[in-house]
Amino acid sequence: MKYLIVSDIHGSINALDTVLQHFERERCDMLLLLGDLLNYGPRNSLPPGLDPRAVAERLNTLADRIVCVRGNCDSEVDQMLLDFPVLADYAWVIDEGRRIFLTHGHVYSEECRPRGSFDLLCQGHTHLPHIAPQLDGSVCLNTGSPTFPKGGNPPTFALLDGGDLSLRLLDGTVWQSYQF
Repeated sequence: MKYLIVSDIHGSINALDTVLQHFERERCDMLLLLGDLLNYGPRNSLPPGLDPRAVAERLNTLADRIVCVRGNCDSEVDQMLLDFPVLADYAWVIDEGRRIFLTHGHVYSEECRPRGSFDLLCQGHTHLPHIAPQLDGSVCLNTGSPTFPKGGNPPTFALLDGGDLSLRLLDGTVWQSYQF
């Protein structure tokens, strides 16, 4: 399976449309959403293309291909607009025997790891993209944000294709990669 992984869209239809172009171009099987989908958050400025209703409508067309977790800006009101579950703090995806733990990053994170073991922890929340191999053999991925990158980083999303994990710029260029 091929996965596109993205977090922190924050209601920007412009950012979402760009990411979904890669979803289609790369022929991804599933879209893994790590929260903060519709609300731009009180600490952020208004994003270009702010249109949470359009973001919801666009994502709903892919509802049967989405696994999603709740971000700190997501709420029960957001769930009313979306045709897929968005309110869990975490989700598991098992792919080719690989245990993938999905979370936003405000409850569980690279610094506050969940109990148990996983091969890949995927998070967003900080908007600081990186792939970080851990001493226990696991890998932590922060997808950054296509809307509000922080720390001088570019807008990003991630792809997981078999054993190839990559952080991508919005033009599709591989920015960082890791081989399982």
